[in-house]
Amino acid sequence: MRSTLVRRTVLTASAVSLALLATACGSDKADGKVGGATPTPSAPSAAAAPAAKGKTDAELGALLVTQAELPTHAVRPAGAAELAAAASAGSDKPECLPLVKAQSSAPVGTPVGRAGTKAVAIPKSAGDVLGATVTSIALASYDGKGAEEAFAAVKAAGTACAGGFTGSQAGDSLKIQKVVPGAAVTAGDEAIAYTTVADVEGEKAATELVVVRKGNIVATFSAVSPSGSAEQPKAVVEIQAKKLG
Repeated sequence: MRSTLVRRTVLTASAVSLALLATACGSDKADGKVGGATPTPSAPSAAAAPAAKGKTDAELGALLVTQAELPTHAVRPAGAAELAAAASAGSDKPECLPLVKAQSSAPVGTPVGRAGTKAVAIPKSAGDVLGATVTSIALASYDGKGAEEAFAAVKAAGTACAGGFTGSQAGDSLKIQKVVPGAAVTAGDEAIAYTTVADVEGEKAATELVVVRKGNIVATFSAVSPSGSAEQPKAVVEIQAKKLG
């Protein structure tokens, strides 16, 4: 049998698929002394850009992709229980934690604002429901260079943890066998994609992860499928990334 974490992920994806589909159908500075005088602060240069300020939860919420913008999917907000479970994400290897957090839709670093939603691909027929890809979308906004640092941390983790690691969430653990580059993504100011593969008693469960940074916002897209073989959510990434500007 699959481990508890794998089974719960699959069952959750199945439940979300069915529920959503049912709903869908009904400074430049001067320093030092000048002429021997005591140094005084100079006025900021007109060309100096102010430090980036992060967006609030409400501002990010307004930037999330909506049902009207994504008619090929059933969309709903992330629930409180899901956010709480994501916050518990951990790893046996510290260097892999940013990757685990991104997969779990938990923020990397310390954002000033967060927002999230889920999108389930609407299958062509009812019989394809268990093969539907469920994508968790998470937006996080940071002050200053926080977004660049968070993106860099996930990218570094993807390289450092290619040989695998053990991730955990809400008391359950899952052995990730390998991390490989995903299909190339062109979006935002920078983007990366990975496929993580877990092998549990002969059954493979893959997660497609895409991370996009646009300005001081980092968007993560973590896609799973009840079948264990998710597809990279290209349409979701494209539409959400465009909405970020």
